[in-house]
Amino acid sequence: MLEFYNGKRVFITGHTGFKGSWLCKILVNSGAVVTGYSLEPPTTPSLFEIANIGESITSIIGDIRDYNSLKKAFDEARPEIVLHLAAQPIVRESYKNPAYTYETNVMGTVNILECVRNSDCVKSFLNVTTDKVYFNKEWAWGYRENEELDGFDPYSNSKSCSELVTHSYKNSFFADGKIAISTARAGNVIGGGDFASDRIIPDCVRAASENRDIIVRNPYSTRPYQHVLEPLFAYLTIAEKQYNNAKFSGWYNVGPEECDCVTTGELVDLFCDLWEGASWKNIAEENAPHEANFLKLDCSKIKSTFGWKPRWHIAEAIGKTVEWSKVYLQNGDISEVMDKQIKEYLDI
Repeated sequence: MLEFYNGKRVFITGHTGFKGSWLCKILVNSGAVVTGYSLEPPTTPSLFEIANIGESITSIIGDIRDYNSLKKAFDEARPEIVLHLAAQPIVRESYKNPAYTYETNVMGTVNILECVRNSDCVKSFLNVTTDKVYFNKEWAWGYRENEELDGFDPYSNSKSCSELVTHSYKNSFFADGKIAISTARAGNVIGGGDFASDRIIPDCVRAASENRDIIVRNPYSTRPYQHVLEPLFAYLTIAEKQYNNAKFSGWYNVGPEECDCVTTGELVDLFCDLWEGASWKNIAEENAPHEANFLKLDCSKIKSTFGWKPRWHIAEAIGKTVEWSKVYLQNGDISEVMDKQIKEYLDI
């Protein structure tokens, strides 16, 4: 796969975030010519900065809501492939700032699609959304790509809207297939370098490294957790396949195997097994904003279309996260451990 990207011009929105930084690392290793457009890194510390991602790409700091700034960067990059990751990605933050969440996640998608529509260089566009775009009925089986889109909270709903915007642009402006358009709906990701608040594994690392109990708000909620490399390589697969043949344009779920859809409590137990001395407490938060209790994805489509499948089970994914975190806490070489884990993933 990575041979395909050697020399390709790739434009990534949201490149300074957790997933964006790992994606830049993969593409730089493959020989791609990468331009990133994003706000400043969203956390301190940030994976983007400690791994020195900006040294090997063209990094442009800008707001996805600012169309003129985005288009200037886009036109200068003249990308063949566009990967849209820029978003306000936190459910609880969306309750605090719903207008900003919609502006970023909906109009940001409109803006990048306008850049694509007015270009003569793009062949492949992928919008990265989320498993939370679905109308969640809390049922026991996985959602398929043809299920109803209607996220509950402002974050989830804004990503449902981002999906619908992409569908409309695909039908209205790209129906001739000259530019292939897809979306990818991934589950919850874990991995080294995520320093966000209100995410369970970063909370685990922070608490364990400070010898505090890990606080778990809802240990019984089920989520499709997977290592960050799983969806990133799925995104790259979709972008490559539709670049070569637009018939592969469409909407794809990207999630773990059934056996790896675990509760938050089970996830934290696995973490504690691998981090000596770690422990956790269940402390329910009164009047907490609504979050889904049960959510799974049916990934039959991407498996049957491309032969893609997850490579690391959940225990391995947590193991890689713990390995990365201990390198970081010991002031080790972050770029080196990222390269090592990417190679291990590919060598399976």
